[in-house]
Amino acid sequence: INHIVHNGGLYKRPFNEAFEETPMLVAVLTYVGYGVLTLFGYLRDFMRQWKIEKCQNATEREEQKDFVPLYQDFENFYNRNLYMRIRDSWNRPICSVPGAKVDMMERVSHDYNWTFTYTGRVIKDIINMGSYNYLGFAQKAGACQEAAAKVLSQYGAGVCSTRQEMGNLDKHEELEKLVARFLGVESAMAYGMGFATNSMNIPALVGKGCLILSDELNHASLVLGARLSGATIRIFKHNNMQSLEKLLKDAIVHGQPRTRRPWKKILILVEGIYSMEGSIVRLPEVIALKKKYKSYLYLDEAHSIGALGPSGRGVVEYFGLSPEDVDVMMGTFTKSFGAAGGYIAGKKELIDYLRTYSHSAVYATSMSPPVVEQIITSVKCIMGEDGTTVGRARVQQLAENTRYFRRRLKEMGFIIYGNEDSPVVPLMLYMPAKIGAFGREMLKRNIGVVVVGFPATPIIESRARFCLSAAHTKEMLDTALKEINEVGDLLQLKYSRRRLVPLLDRPFDETTYEETED
Repeated sequence: INHIVHNGGLYKRPFNEAFEETPMLVAVLTYVGYGVLTLFGYLRDFMRQWKIEKCQNATEREEQKDFVPLYQDFENFYNRNLYMRIRDSWNRPICSVPGAKVDMMERVSHDYNWTFTYTGRVIKDIINMGSYNYLGFAQKAGACQEAAAKVLSQYGAGVCSTRQEMGNLDKHEELEKLVARFLGVESAMAYGMGFATNSMNIPALVGKGCLILSDELNHASLVLGARLSGATIRIFKHNNMQSLEKLLKDAIVHGQPRTRRPWKKILILVEGIYSMEGSIVRLPEVIALKKKYKSYLYLDEAHSIGALGPSGRGVVEYFGLSPEDVDVMMGTFTKSFGAAGGYIAGKKELIDYLRTYSHSAVYATSMSPPVVEQIITSVKCIMGEDGTTVGRARVQQLAENTRYFRRRLKEMGFIIYGNEDSPVVPLMLYMPAKIGAFGREMLKRNIGVVVVGFPATPIIESRARFCLSAAHTKEMLDTALKEINEVGDLLQLKYSRRRLVPLLDRPFDETTYEETED
């Protein structure tokens, strides 16, 4: 009770997340499915070896057989025998703006997905439920497009230099000042690639003798940045504050291995919205622990900036917290702003340091001017500085669409992961055969979805991931929900057997729910 009351005081709003346990029968059948596929994979590899079946995967030439192999057959086993069966569910070529609806080039395969042939037909007006176009700024007409086109005619498409040489434009300076003002921090720096913003800046902040505490479900860019830094990395359970606090205590009590010296820095890496789980970081508790144990906090807001908070300022605003409590604020322009690149924001001393020591700042080519203008125009729209309320309306529309879509899917009986306010909505599929089947059946009904399986998720937690957008109308969502309901019945995907009732503001240890039979 003390834990609940104590942590309830940290939250200024309800915080409801659901992660329903995988039904036992479904888990067993999923493992059996992968087992059968693996057995047939070994059988097909045997047939390929004896030339009974044509071998289409990359292999060494006969004269290279004594060399160290370039292609490890066992490492590629999954790709050859499992992924190849459902490869048509990914890399589908889009030939339009990735807005609420898209046009897609039709393709067919005559060799079981090893190669594809384009038919020349374009499938029109597919409802796009997969792009990270949270605020609907991915569009070919409107203020953003007009501003970007004007800047393109004035500055051209490329800069052909780094920021430290001849590539520092007035537009870059304007963007960084605007981002800092938008986030409520002292300074900010923009980068041309969101992935590199993490992977190239973390090594500039920590190194040997430092400790990184990373959430187990952090994005690959955070993982790569942590590994490149040379710092010691320890993993805590996803969004589990007891696990994080235990690691912090151990780090301070025991210090570095062997020498027992204190760590030079302790850096906590978390994301605002986790893009595979649809969960939101328990930021008030993370900040409380960070202050208690005198560590630093690196917050990746790639999916949450623009998508959360009353005015789209991300997870910090969503919880009503101060930006000063986050040491390093990172985000990307690739999602809510319909552009490309990323940013680091925080105190002026931090940004001045990164301008000198970050590989991404020193060696990377500057951002393209039209892309910069797209970001500037969209941020001003969100802030209301364009003289309209369009930006605020889009943020509110996204929140409404998110709650409506999530509620309807749960009512249908699907297992849905994540926070009720997260625009990333994972629908659990589990079985390997249903990954490809769901994607294909939805495409037949003119709905474009993203399906995800192992190794991007745990082996028994394959899923379809929907991304909501402010550009989605209620009619579009109702159409999509109708088709999802139909495909769910066809493929028997309605696994949910419990109604989840969250307790007060989520307790301190692990998520606890009252489970009642329907």
